[in-house]
Amino acid sequence: MTAQNNGAARDSNTQKHLVVAGREFVLVGTAHVSKESMEEVELAVEKENPDSVAIELDQKRLASIEDPEAWRKMDIIKVLKNKQGFLMLSNLILSAYQKRMGQGTGVKPGQEMIAAINKAKSLNISQQMVDRPIAITMRRAWAKNSFWGKCKLLGVLIASAFAKEEAAPDEIENLKKTNEMDAMMGEVAEYFPKVKEVLIDERDRYLASHIWQCPGNKVLAVLGAGHLKGVQKHISDIAAGTESPDCSDISEVPPKSLASKIAMWIIPLLIIAVIAAGFVIGGRKKGFDMLSAWVWWNAALAGIGALIAGAHPITILVSAIGAPLTSLCPFIGIGIVAGIVQALICKPKVQDMETMQQDATSIKGFYKNRLLRVLLVFIFSSLGSSIGTFLAGANIVKIIASFFDKVVAFVKGLFGK
Repeated sequence: MTAQNNGAARDSNTQKHLVVAGREFVLVGTAHVSKESMEEVELAVEKENPDSVAIELDQKRLASIEDPEAWRKMDIIKVLKNKQGFLMLSNLILSAYQKRMGQGTGVKPGQEMIAAINKAKSLNISQQMVDRPIAITMRRAWAKNSFWGKCKLLGVLIASAFAKEEAAPDEIENLKKTNEMDAMMGEVAEYFPKVKEVLIDERDRYLASHIWQCPGNKVLAVLGAGHLKGVQKHISDIAAGTESPDCSDISEVPPKSLASKIAMWIIPLLIIAVIAAGFVIGGRKKGFDMLSAWVWWNAALAGIGALIAGAHPITILVSAIGAPLTSLCPFIGIGIVAGIVQALICKPKVQDMETMQQDATSIKGFYKNRLLRVLLVFIFSSLGSSIGTFLAGANIVKIIASFFDKVVAFVKGLFGK
């Protein structure tokens, strides 16, 4: 029996053992809101006594778990200016969803990771944070999705924010079983192939690479159960020399392509040119109709979005006035403008920051909390303006069709018969 097979003989649903290249790796799979997982990781660290313990966290997530008061230091206006509004909203929704899932178990999300860290500290064992920063993961997931994929992702996030679903302790524990996990991963891959690629497949590779680089001959890694199979395969491939431990290609947000950079300018300029052409070729009435369509659809739907978010009347007005202009600007969206205005008019209080995570678990909480309402204003005014842009474009095309013969005649006149 080989060393690797000897390790495999000790495997279970939640633990995988690899002995490769003269080193031993123990992978412990957890459910993030499971009391049993907390107890299992503590026992595993004590029993295995590894040289280092690898944790599926990055430094920022570790800091936020260890210091719940960190939210107090947040500047929502700075978050919006840095174009991190969607990222913050996504983190809050996912955190709130996990919190609801854990209500039946009495365990906060990520407590099994803290349990492993604390046990390692008590035994003077090195702790290594081996996960990719959440900001990079979320931005890669957003960047890799098509427009339709982004819409589906946004819809699921909003639905998750307002869902009342809770899970019983036995349902949480079932998630650690291989067949249950494979079925869930299959559903995610079918509905969100790009999301699974970034959140699961890429992170499997990233985690394996950084677990491999942990110091010592024996490493114990604490991971979500969904990563066990993938991380095990990548570590085996790295040990066999068929895969490089370098994962720098997935450690950054992919840069925008030249085509997308050009499109950022071409599309707004094209819209302006088409409306201008409407005045020149179709006449004053057609040109005015096209301009009105652009202003009306953008203004109306951005304003409605802000209204749905419970924005201040001045914020709604700013959203309506600003949307037709910001829709033509590659650098700033109406969501950022509306969110900043809302934050300035209805300034979040210390209490809003203290209760933000709890308030994010309910619809009422989102509207009651001033800080969360800023994020609602940001997302709904942006969504309204985006829909308005497409409807305005369709309306403009319809108007152009009504005098298309004049457009053809004008083009022929430019280039001769």
